[in-house]
Amino acid sequence: MTIDVDPVIFHLGPFAPGWYGVFVALGMAAGLTLALREARRKGLPVAEVGSIAFWVVAGALVGARALHVIDRWDLYADDPPRALAVWNGGLAILGAVLGGTLTGVALALRRRLPLLTISDAAAPGVILGQAIGRLACLFTGDAVGRATQGFGVTYLHAGAMVPQLGVAYEPVFLYEMAWDLLVLAALWWLRPRLRIDGTLFAAYLALYALGKFALTFRRVEVVWLAGLQEAQLLSLAALGLAAAWAWWARRQRRLAEAAIAAASASV
Repeated sequence: MTIDVDPVIFHLGPFAPGWYGVFVALGMAAGLTLALREARRKGLPVAEVGSIAFWVVAGALVGARALHVIDRWDLYADDPPRALAVWNGGLAILGAVLGGTLTGVALALRRRLPLLTISDAAAPGVILGQAIGRLACLFTGDAVGRATQGFGVTYLHAGAMVPQLGVAYEPVFLYEMAWDLLVLAALWWLRPRLRIDGTLFAAYLALYALGKFALTFRRVEVVWLAGLQEAQLLSLAALGLAAAWAWWARRQRRLAEAAIAAASASV
């Protein structure tokens, strides 16, 4: 597959919107629509959840860009203001997951909303948004793998982010998109079967992190520790968070059941 498309749609002075931003925005819109639909189905206050969602998206974008810039500081060291040009590509998806999760937790607790129920409502929408957003990399050459003689994507436009033009690279972003869609299918199947609030979100975190960890072996990025890249270390952190989230969800259920039993016994 050969891509010879300018990642930038048009130039208007310093403003240069790109195809990357278009697909990220489409992913966010689709994810928010599904999340609000699930919130309504669960009987949650949709207006409040929508208000939180706005800030969750902002937190996700900050986290995604920050981790990308940290991981690829070589691209921005000579021109730091370029780090703000999110629309040109360069978002670390695990940074988005962690940044969005922390923002959502803080706001839900502050507003005394049912955090675990909200997290389950959000999970399918989050992974749907990630799947659609991965198409953004098709236009920028971001998130590619090793050079290959087999099936790959070759970029010809000078604006592409690949190491070298005219060379075929493994389309790891397409592999990740496929994994995201599989995770979405799994969550949709689990959705009516998991009876403990919060466990669907824990399943999302665990499944996504496992796929991200494995697929990152197809990438060639900076090794941080023990032969692992940044995304793999963060995937391990996400797995730990998933386990802690599931434990907390089950504990909250046990506490609620104990409170109901105590109330019944006192009647």
